[in-house]
Amino acid sequence: MRITNKIMQNNSLSNINTNKILQDKLNTQMSTQKKINRPSDDPVIAIRALRLRSSLSEITQYYEKNVPDATSWLEVTDDSLATVSKVLEEMYNDCEKGASDTLQASDRAKILESLKGLKNEIYSTGDVDYAGRNVFTGYRTGTKLTFQKDTHQTFTITEQLRREDIDSVTYVKSYSGTTAGNTKQLTDVNEVNYDDPANVIKENDIETKDVYRIRLAYGDLDAMQAGMKIQYGPNAKDADGNITFPAGNELTVTRSANSYDTPDPYTTLGADEVIYVQDTGELLLGKNAYEKLAACKDNPDTQDINEGEIRITYDKSDWKKGDLNPVHYFACSSKPDPAGSTIHYNKDYLNNVHEKQEIEYDVGFNQTIRVNTTADEVYTHNIGRDVDEMIDAVEDVIEMEGFVEKMEALVKADPADRDAQEKLDAANKTLTYLKDRMRSMFTKGMTKTQGYMNQTNQAVADCGTRGARLELIENRLQSQQTTFDTLASDNENADLTKVVIELSSAELSYNAALMATGKVVQNSLLNFL
Repeated sequence: MRITNKIMQNNSLSNINTNKILQDKLNTQMSTQKKINRPSDDPVIAIRALRLRSSLSEITQYYEKNVPDATSWLEVTDDSLATVSKVLEEMYNDCEKGASDTLQASDRAKILESLKGLKNEIYSTGDVDYAGRNVFTGYRTGTKLTFQKDTHQTFTITEQLRREDIDSVTYVKSYSGTTAGNTKQLTDVNEVNYDDPANVIKENDIETKDVYRIRLAYGDLDAMQAGMKIQYGPNAKDADGNITFPAGNELTVTRSANSYDTPDPYTTLGADEVIYVQDTGELLLGKNAYEKLAACKDNPDTQDINEGEIRITYDKSDWKKGDLNPVHYFACSSKPDPAGSTIHYNKDYLNNVHEKQEIEYDVGFNQTIRVNTTADEVYTHNIGRDVDEMIDAVEDVIEMEGFVEKMEALVKADPADRDAQEKLDAANKTLTYLKDRMRSMFTKGMTKTQGYMNQTNQAVADCGTRGARLELIENRLQSQQTTFDTLASDNENADLTKVVIELSSAELSYNAALMATGKVVQNSLLNFL
């Protein structure tokens, strides 16, 4: 093959250009500190860079956003649960004091004030929120746990109970006779009317009565007329999956009354009766009615049906500030706007579908963690209802002690006053019964409060366990972020030392090529002709 000067010139220029391209490439790497400037420079590095960047972006999202958000939620929850634990501990101490036989009048007044304060505090901690989201209300993070002000809104509520929800209550009868008319409660007697012939209350009229009852979640319900139904098991599911109760498995509320009525509903309760006590939200069960409900028992072999269910539906319209919102606990319905449609809440509860409203955060690759504690795990209705009853029991004792003092003053002024002595004897007997009932209630309150404390401690432990797990995940993510950041850097970033050396070598080669080419192109065939 004949090599001409033109060929040598073209080859020299091509090689010089190639050297210049390399020099430009190295210069770009040194300026950008990156191995490649476009994917075509090195497809392998480009593909690996995309994968590493994607993984690093996910880890950064988990580590810098999701995990801190979840940690803050858990911390807010833990602080609230700690407050609940302290409140329950104080409540237990009050119950312990109240159960003492040596309790003085001043002690009772202190316990009364303490219980009232604790009742207001126990549920207010459930309204805590994190970044505008209520932490104890499940998926309804925009709805507070309690009503924030006195509200008038009608809710139709269905409570699903068990036979374990039936307990007994002790009533102290402190009036004479069994019919209405001129009969008065002992507490209606005073220094002026104690000798009125209509006030024939004597010591023998005072008695106690234990009555079985179902204490509903709320008191002060809308007027419940006779004919109200209580359905009970065994139940079953129909073809559409709806729970049905067999015909005849129901009790009828025979009448309604108030706890302060004379005659009272407690001592006049018939064996087949079910009486609704409107001011307390109690359903008093006669002996036969109680036996029917107590016979309800769930079959453990059927997981989707509760054959022992006791179902009661009622309406409540007037809500006080601090009352628990039923939408977080029961199957219920309401019509907030009279012109709007009815809204149904937790409708699946009626078919035994109780989905746990757990809020989970993605905190890693295919890894989630639950951050919320739901209200039913801590803030049960029974806590407030128990406190209300203990408050009522203390107030009854304090009221009767005041009446005893008045009668003692009358007897002391006139020892021969038989009317005053009769009322004093009746009052002392009533006071003895009321103190016994109060002590018994506080003793039971200790057991119940201990149960609430155990329930809260379990929630605290669960929250702490999730927090500890989240801390481990955070540490692992931190390590992964460092590792992927290093891998991405090694893959994309240029080694400046190596680039500088190669650039210097390329420049030297370029200059040498220029010199060699200059010598080659100086001579041609014409120089020898």
